[in-house]
Amino acid sequence: MKLPHHPKTLAGGAAVAVAALALAASPAYAANDVLSPEAILWTNPASTTIEAAAALDGDARADALLLGSFPSATWINGGTPIEAKQDVKRVVAAAHAADEVPVLVAYNIPFRDCAQYSAGGATTVEEYTAWIDGFAKGIGNKDAVVILEPDGLGIIPWYTTINGQLEWCQPAEADAATAADERFAMLNHAVDAFAALPNTAVYLDGTHSAWLGVGDIADRLIKAGVERADGFFLNVSNYETTERQQKYGTWISECIHLDLDTWWQREWCGSQYYPANPADFSTWVLTDAAYDQAYADTGLERDPDAQAHFVIDTSRNGVGPWTPTEVHPDPQVWCNPPDRGLGLRPTTDTGAELIDAYLWVKVPGESDGQCLRGTPGPEDPERDMVDPAAGQWFVEMADELIANAMPPVAP
Repeated sequence: MKLPHHPKTLAGGAAVAVAALALAASPAYAANDVLSPEAILWTNPASTTIEAAAALDGDARADALLLGSFPSATWINGGTPIEAKQDVKRVVAAAHAADEVPVLVAYNIPFRDCAQYSAGGATTVEEYTAWIDGFAKGIGNKDAVVILEPDGLGIIPWYTTINGQLEWCQPAEADAATAADERFAMLNHAVDAFAALPNTAVYLDGTHSAWLGVGDIADRLIKAGVERADGFFLNVSNYETTERQQKYGTWISECIHLDLDTWWQREWCGSQYYPANPADFSTWVLTDAAYDQAYADTGLERDPDAQAHFVIDTSRNGVGPWTPTEVHPDPQVWCNPPDRGLGLRPTTDTGAELIDAYLWVKVPGESDGQCLRGTPGPEDPERDMVDPAAGQWFVEMADELIANAMPPVAP
């Protein structure tokens, strides 16, 4: 589904009528069929999880093999344009042969993760756009889902938010005057490269419900070209509950819809922070009601075929986020939290019109990084051990995810 773009009308008494006429005259847009409810997600028989199992034995090996039996994403995180093309082509060809749909993560944008645990990426705009073009050529006309740059909109170098705040990511190597604009230009290029492919669904970073407010992420998504994409993804590599992402994603979709198709402004969008209380899920119905009122005021009707869809990473959110029981200088609740569980199994049959799939984007069992929680290290003070580097297999965490899976997973 590529979202229709309607010219933004001016505020005023006649604006509602104008917006309604524009909507009525616009063509219908069907959701993409790449992630139709009947689609089967690809389980890679040579995944990094299966590779990890080969070096293990006993229960640790059994855990890795069990996790490797479920579909999870394949991360493409570097290399030359030719190497990216070849890596992607191998994946989509294998998935096509199995009559399944692969999920690919494009993770190579300059200043990714703001040089933290998953630092790296291309070094220039030109290098990145060439890499994306190689990636797209590797897909060609085959079915594929692209998760475009996790944290790519949550962490933007030298970015001033919709609320006028300069964010914390301020790398000295980046040009403060151009870095944020370049980020949006690169993402727009990538959206167009993937949207031009006949059987590719592309999703932009929508962060998660414990992070950006709805108006803020809607603003970033619009600047990144979400109206030409299939939508956005939530909760990648995180632990927030599915029910909260369902609400959050729906509000983002509605905020974008209202902003692009009426006189409504994204700054006015309700969120998990207001009128809801983020700490009390029972109050989130207040924000539901705020959107009901916004649709009534603008005269716009909800239309899943014309709205941004989304996917949710459920790989590790079965029991929700971690609340530390000990005090750490920086708890880093997102970094290898103990005793988490697998969430919903990957599926395209979500039963929700706006949710295209529940995916395992972060590969469960792989480490978030060497978590120090504000201490000198090198041990993780919560686990009393040195955590594996980001992306490396974490035996203890794999065991916890299986043991605490919700719903439970059969061995």
